[in-house]
Amino acid sequence: MIVQWRLDPTILAGVSAVAFLYGLYAGPLRRRFPGSRPVTKSQVGNFALGLLVLWLALESPLDDLGDCYFFFAHMTQHLLLVLVVPVFVLAGLPGWMVRPLLTHRAIAPLARWLTGPLVAFTLFNVVFAVAHLPAIYDYFATNEAAHAFEHLVFVATALLLWWPVLSPMREYPHLSYPLQMGYLFLQTLPCSLVAALITLSGSPLYAGYERVRALTPISALQDQQIGGLIMWIGGTMYFFLGMAVVFFLWASREDPEPGPVVATDPTSTGYLLMDRRLPEINESADAQAARPLLEAAPASTSRR
Repeated sequence: MIVQWRLDPTILAGVSAVAFLYGLYAGPLRRRFPGSRPVTKSQVGNFALGLLVLWLALESPLDDLGDCYFFFAHMTQHLLLVLVVPVFVLAGLPGWMVRPLLTHRAIAPLARWLTGPLVAFTLFNVVFAVAHLPAIYDYFATNEAAHAFEHLVFVATALLLWWPVLSPMREYPHLSYPLQMGYLFLQTLPCSLVAALITLSGSPLYAGYERVRALTPISALQDQQIGGLIMWIGGTMYFFLGMAVVFFLWASREDPEPGPVVATDPTSTGYLLMDRRLPEINESADAQAARPLLEAAPASTSRR
């Protein structure tokens, strides 16, 4: 059994290009973006960590282990791509940086539709479930180009999945805290269903791993069960962790003395379940929305 770092130049080039553009837009070109504000250290750190995890998931020995020997290693890689990478990338992405693209009149209708909670939730879970059907999974495992495309689709749909929780843009707002918790809870259900079908199967589902059993210390069925449990328990616990973070952020921003809700702020539309405040005169449209989930900064206005 031989595993090694891949060091694929296309992956390195892609990750480096994204990092370069982020640095360019956050630095020399920032003032060309309307309503831009300096990028904080926490945003830079979150975005850099997201790219680092992406690169490690695709280039480290984990990729070889997952492709050639162990189903559970492949499931670990998938969870990194859909749970860890998008969270840190969105937490580090200022809304003003992507606003010109996502609000362009040719793109805005599609962007608004794709980032809606129902569409994002459905699209991600359909893609994730179909990708783990045995025939589809085996095809991607034996076709390098298709496999790379699968990973791109995973990351893209996972960014959509997390958008209703971590949206940095007022134009496509995140859900209110109570709805974020419900949204994350519902996400545990399809994830658990796929994982349960894999874990509780009485026979190996994926042909590629049966062919290398002589080189590994566990059977194909044991490997599959471990992988299913990683997806089942690991994925579920991750979403519950997200719910806990959202709850504590919500609690920290509640009024100490509850009172009636009065819509006196002229920049507020009055929605209680969806954050749809309009840009303030002396504040960029994404100033508050860009506060990442991982950075519990105090709110400037009361929100119930």
